[in-house]
Amino acid sequence: MNLHAPLIIDVAGLSLTDADRQRLAHPLVGGVILFGRNWQGRAQLTALCRDIKAVRADLLIAVDHEGGRVQRFRADGFTHLPPMAALGALWAEPDRRGEAGASVLRATNAAVATGYVLGAELRACGVDMSFTPVLDLDHGDSAVIGDRSFGRDPRSVALLAQSLMHGLALSGMGNCGKHFPGHGFAHADSHVALAVDTRSLTTLLSDDALPYAWLSASLQAVMTAHVIYPKVDNCPASYSARWLQAVLRQRLGFTGAIFSDDLSMAAARQIQGQTLSFAQASLAALDAGCDMVLLCNQSVVDGGAPIDEAIEALSRAWMHREWQPNPASEERRWALLPTQVSPEWDDLMVSPRYMQALTLLP
Repeated sequence: MNLHAPLIIDVAGLSLTDADRQRLAHPLVGGVILFGRNWQGRAQLTALCRDIKAVRADLLIAVDHEGGRVQRFRADGFTHLPPMAALGALWAEPDRRGEAGASVLRATNAAVATGYVLGAELRACGVDMSFTPVLDLDHGDSAVIGDRSFGRDPRSVALLAQSLMHGLALSGMGNCGKHFPGHGFAHADSHVALAVDTRSLTTLLSDDALPYAWLSASLQAVMTAHVIYPKVDNCPASYSARWLQAVLRQRLGFTGAIFSDDLSMAAARQIQGQTLSFAQASLAALDAGCDMVLLCNQSVVDGGAPIDEAIEALSRAWMHREWQPNPASEERRWALLPTQVSPEWDDLMVSPRYMQALTLLP
């Protein structure tokens, strides 16, 4: 086991280049996040994942594959998964007379099935985990969240997410709740703008952050929100020791892995009016309490120079004792690697559990 491999990076295309292999072999790189440009079909995706594991078997292969509008792989047999709001709508359907609670039970069963289909199809191609479920509450004003959310009520969001995570576990895949402590209230899209949520800590803990408290024993990983909550901290949550250590770790009791959201986002590198480099942002997020940081879509910028600079800067910081690797973070990363043997696609397609799960999708 490495001492600590916190960088999750991307690769440029449909297959690995020599530069990709060199970066993936670096001991500070702990995984890969895949995108639509890395997808041509199931055979190509499976070969790409196999080649990544050939570089280092412990590399975590991840993807944003939630369902609805955030689903990287949609063709060549992959099921078009519903947005999470469809599960919330199923939950909210009125019960027939004499069937109190039946809609809730149908919704949770459908969520288990959705998680199983999502995880099993990815695992059959060699992907280790998806950054799901979304735990953000739908306040009706965030275009970036919208129907990615199960709904407005933290109780239904938590139970539907718990059910989805159960389905993921049945497929042999871990989970990652996002975006802590909640992105659903902030209007701005943190991919392109600075998102701010002016509510108090008390309000946030009694509303948007509730699913994290209720699921603290089930969540294996959490992804942070690039949102500033000025009544709590002037830094975005991704760089806030108060949010990540005092609240998430100590107050809510979370013991799993903490991922930063993508540090290439416009809002991701703004701290108190200052724009940080990728390397500076990585160090700031790690110092605040992140176990792993995402550097997305940078392999296609100047031949991957931003990734190389981040690796070099983190290496220098380690050598000069400006950053200390955390063995506990590495244990959390390893805990996300699947332990079950992934199924062959053709075997999965005719398995009774998979075929039954397809009939339960909303």
